[in-house]
Amino acid sequence: MKAVARMELKPGMVTAEDVLNYKNEIIVTANTRINDTIIEKLARQSIMVVPIKEDIDFATTHFEKVRLSEGFKSFENTYKIYFPVFKHLVMNSVTNRTPLNMDQLMDVYRNIIVCAKSGELLLDYLYNMLPGEDDMTHAHCLNSALIAGVFGTWLGLSNEDINLFIQSAFVYDIGKLSIPYQILWKPERLTSEEYRLVMRHTQIGYDFLKSYGDFNEHVLNATLQHHERCDGSGYPKSLSDVEIDRFAKYIAIVDTYEAMTSPRSYRQKLNPFQIIANYENEGFIKYDYAAIKSILSHIANSQLGFNVQLNSGQIGEVILINEKALSRPLVKLPDNTLIDMSTNKQLSIVSVF
Repeated sequence: MKAVARMELKPGMVTAEDVLNYKNEIIVTANTRINDTIIEKLARQSIMVVPIKEDIDFATTHFEKVRLSEGFKSFENTYKIYFPVFKHLVMNSVTNRTPLNMDQLMDVYRNIIVCAKSGELLLDYLYNMLPGEDDMTHAHCLNSALIAGVFGTWLGLSNEDINLFIQSAFVYDIGKLSIPYQILWKPERLTSEEYRLVMRHTQIGYDFLKSYGDFNEHVLNATLQHHERCDGSGYPKSLSDVEIDRFAKYIAIVDTYEAMTSPRSYRQKLNPFQIIANYENEGFIKYDYAAIKSILSHIANSQLGFNVQLNSGQIGEVILINEKALSRPLVKLPDNTLIDMSTNKQLSIVSVF
């Protein structure tokens, strides 16, 4: 809501509150759309200032409200300043076959991260970012580094390990820059040959970092192993749980989370409960169980108090998170009816308000 001088009112604006005259009589009710007749009426009553709704007051979902907030606008401006810096640092290194300047990359991280007051807010901000088509690979890497800082804190890692986590996130997909864009972001199903080429990005990235720089072994392993899965179903070497570097396990979570929160040509970005459901459906056995449970629990509990719409069309408030079924909370409808989604597998959350 903002106060607007009567002389600056424009048809189409909407009153945020009742407008009273000097006798405390209501002359224009709240939620009234301004027109020329109403402006003349306000002038006759000598009304000087009118409370008017802002765009954020019309937002219908939580993420729309975030996108219209001053905090997000500040974050977005800062992100847009430092994204080209990040892109230049990476492309200069890859093109000229020179070591990446990790100190400068960490400066980019620090300058962006200060714009978010909490990890939950940072994830909301990133959810609302829309990278250009040509920037999707670079945005994926920068966003992954920002997410790694949040997840590392949630996991209770030491400052040293959080820094290694962030550094790993900056570079783990650097091998993708050697894959043709048309293949990497192809909306149709990849051919067998194309898929084999994409799979090579882990080895390409590892070889590059090994040759051009003095990277910590965890960072190198995260680059090579981030598509390995704890059940042995990953690539390039089908490693199992104890054979995979713990930072590669962390990056595997960041990588898939960032992908699900970004729009793709074949689908919209997923809401938090859809993301959690995807991990649950895929099976926690693929990931470091303690890490994935901790991270998803944080995400789920950050949605407490939000309104959600179910695939049944019903709208209600999330009042309790089921730790054994994180994507299926207890939802209270406007008539106080409680819906335990864990007992009704047909229900799912399609949007968060």
